[in-house]
Amino acid sequence: MGEILGLGISHYPPFSGKNESMANIFFGRLKDPALPPLMLNRENWHPDLLRELGSDDGEAAAAVHRARMAEGFQTCMTVLREFDPDFCVIWGDDQYENFREDIVPPYCILAYDDMELKPWAQAQESSDMKGKPNYWNEGSDYTLPVKFATDAARDVTSLLLHSGFDMSYAYKPLHHPGIAHSILNAILYLDYERQGFPWPVLPCTVNCYGDKVISHKGFVSSLGDIRRPDPPAPSPSRCFDLGAEMARYFADSPYRVAMIASSSWSHAFLCDKTYRMMPDVDFDRDMYQHLVEGDYQYWRSKSLKDLTDSGNQEMLNWMALLGAMSVLDRKPKWSDFVETRLFNSSKVAAVF
Repeated sequence: MGEILGLGISHYPPFSGKNESMANIFFGRLKDPALPPLMLNRENWHPDLLRELGSDDGEAAAAVHRARMAEGFQTCMTVLREFDPDFCVIWGDDQYENFREDIVPPYCILAYDDMELKPWAQAQESSDMKGKPNYWNEGSDYTLPVKFATDAARDVTSLLLHSGFDMSYAYKPLHHPGIAHSILNAILYLDYERQGFPWPVLPCTVNCYGDKVISHKGFVSSLGDIRRPDPPAPSPSRCFDLGAEMARYFADSPYRVAMIASSSWSHAFLCDKTYRMMPDVDFDRDMYQHLVEGDYQYWRSKSLKDLTDSGNQEMLNWMALLGAMSVLDRKPKWSDFVETRLFNSSKVAAVF
């Protein structure tokens, strides 16, 4: 019988940069010509946002935010090292990296050969880190070896297809020279202390951005930039059931598997109700409370509209994780909710 560990983390790109630039997404939003004039007046901003901005444009708050996130990554990594899996399944979004105009599957398992990646040379526009200083002061020539659980990826893909999930798969990248930043950053951040990430990965990339993945190339756009929407992302319930089916398979396998969700929660730049300035913290708090309680059917009951209205497109990655934890009857052993109004998205770390 297999053994399974569940982890949830964030892949927030600015976390890999410097504290002084961590609020750049927010300040970029203030330059949106379609932003209502009332939102340019600080008197109309949320008190928590003003508190984080402080007198230094958020630099001190960024240090606190980083410390909380780093503690979460280190907690997850400690458990991961103790568990010592055969490989790590990672659910993460493809943000216009390989899912582009020529093909956009609902989700795709990557059965790649082992790769030598250059994170800071290969960063795409969607991760917003190419050519920028990073926290570790690693240069563009920094090389990260990544191993892939190719045989297990082929096997679970076959199982999913036989079980009625029309799972796409890939043996090599289509556009991006490396791997989607949701997968890459999960590795970089778990190994925050740069002690090594020795385990193969089995990535399952999800089309979280749905109707914005092509039209807006999966990233920030102006409030006034209205484009024809693309077809939607897969539903939350389908992603939940996908994670459950994968967990059933690995529970009956001979493998020790870490199953990891990689994403922040509500994204400010996707949340129209806050003029794309702040995340939907109230929605995130509600979802977190039901996560802590182990009320996973509450998660599965959410509609795609619920997620997209709150800027929570990437929560589909966590849907897969909670589907897996639901079928295994696992509740969080430890978790942390890192709330913010300034740094684009709430972040959650969890161990199941």
